[in-house]
Amino acid sequence: MQYNLLLKGGAVVDGTGAKARRADVRVQGGIIAEIGVGLEAGARERVIDASGCYVTPGFIETHNHFDAPMWWTPTLDPMPGYGVTTSINGNCGFSAAPVSDDPEVRLEMVKIFSFFEDIPIKPFVDVLPWDWRSWSEYRRSLESRLKFSVNVAAYVGHIAIRLAVMGMDAWERVARPDEIAQMCRLLDDALTAGALGLSSNLLDHDSQNRPVPSQIADNAEFGALLDVVARHPGATFQVIVDTFMRMTAEASVERLGQLCAPRGIRMQWVGVPTYEFQEKMRGPIFAQHERFKAEGRDFWTGFHHIPATNSISFLSSLIFAQSNIYVWHEVISAPTEDAKLALLADPSWRERARASWEQCWPQSPLSRPGDLTLSESESGFGPVGITLGEFAARRGGLHPSDALAEWVIDNGVRSALALKPWPKSRKICLELFRDPRAIGNISDAGAHGQMLCGIGDHVNFLTDYVRDTHDLTIEEGIHNLTGKQADFFGLRDRGEIAVGKRADIVVFDLNAVERRPVEKIFDVPDGEGGRTWRYSRAPAPMLLTLVNGVPTFDKGRFTGLFPGQVLSPTPPSLAMAAE
Repeated sequence: MQYNLLLKGGAVVDGTGAKARRADVRVQGGIIAEIGVGLEAGARERVIDASGCYVTPGFIETHNHFDAPMWWTPTLDPMPGYGVTTSINGNCGFSAAPVSDDPEVRLEMVKIFSFFEDIPIKPFVDVLPWDWRSWSEYRRSLESRLKFSVNVAAYVGHIAIRLAVMGMDAWERVARPDEIAQMCRLLDDALTAGALGLSSNLLDHDSQNRPVPSQIADNAEFGALLDVVARHPGATFQVIVDTFMRMTAEASVERLGQLCAPRGIRMQWVGVPTYEFQEKMRGPIFAQHERFKAEGRDFWTGFHHIPATNSISFLSSLIFAQSNIYVWHEVISAPTEDAKLALLADPSWRERARASWEQCWPQSPLSRPGDLTLSESESGFGPVGITLGEFAARRGGLHPSDALAEWVIDNGVRSALALKPWPKSRKICLELFRDPRAIGNISDAGAHGQMLCGIGDHVNFLTDYVRDTHDLTIEEGIHNLTGKQADFFGLRDRGEIAVGKRADIVVFDLNAVERRPVEKIFDVPDGEGGRTWRYSRAPAPMLLTLVNGVPTFDKGRFTGLFPGQVLSPTPPSLAMAAE
């Protein structure tokens, strides 16, 4: 169905950074057809009164993990109510394609993805149709089987490619030349089919402290893959690096930067540290970033302005493993609630757990019991609302590991901890928002559904940095969420209010929107015929969200329409020719 609309009387912020201007915007057939003052409505046009509101391009979520969840939550709730019109997936080296013919290896890919992104394994295995092996087949399945409330675009993951070619050996060794050639063919298939580029991972270690398969890749493998990326103008190389645990980011970026620069590849690395605890390492990495800019390299850092973690579940969480407390992760991995409770009560496990807790990374919130709040009790036994440190003191000065074990036994494994957020450096975030080589809004939405809800963080950015403190102008804020990102990802028919562009548009009253508190939504299949929960939010709300000219949020609610498309990057030369 075609929607013809006239958005009247709003303040148009076009996404380029240009000053806001009062204008009407006409939408016809999914395209922005006309922009002007005093436009008259046609006979079959719906008029939207946008007075008192901003009319802007739709917001782009730059770092999501909906590769699996979009199969069981195609509404991508609460994105429509927050003005999101495009979601970028396939990040961090994780993607749902390509996959091996071997079911065991395919399951290994799911396990890796599920562990690091806290995405339930059972629906990942059972709900997805798995009628693909290559990324191009995966895209065809998405387009033929799914409808979306937003546009989706995706990288192809290095870890998935490596497993598809090498099987379980991907964990253990460098690739042979013939295997590298197979990887290159899979990557070329993905980029030809419209993947945004290649994503890789030099950060993560699994629950057994093994580096993920992409960390095993040598320069011969990376170089060959980057040669493929270079043959596809508009494609991007993304890598996630370690500024949290083993602090290898500077060396990793330098290594891959030396491979990307002579190939002329656009590289995104995540990213310049923005937490206050990262101050010591920030200097060298920020200097590295500035050097790349001075040298004219097309290298971009990624960042987020909101602390990422706020809750720990004992059913599924990677926080213990990522904090170097691997014995506690045995509780997370235990297959049943009874098995979890048995471990927690076992004196030998308690002894090992205390020793493991002492190996916690000092920057982890778990290293500070006073920053951990006992927040949710399944049994109601309590106490709740006090810190783990306070509870340990009440129990006679127990070790934090023993105190937490006793509290979980008393309160149930469906209880939860709340983490005190790491303080962010507002100064650094502001510098990055103004940086021409930095991409923000890395919300991790779609992942860690029982820890956080990243959707809506961009509205917090607009209310905090723009509306409440005036640290940034509305034009700077919108540019960071729309045009800057669309240009980076090569989505050149979006991200701007301009005649001929796709009508991904948001209309909102900045004084009326907020990032609403998280709430539990029971819409995630548990693999046993029931539903479990994830965090979501009530709408901001937007007055109107349009995706390809179709309303997805209107009159205070999700419309039930699914106009989203699978997007591909447009090479700069083709974009210039089209203009």
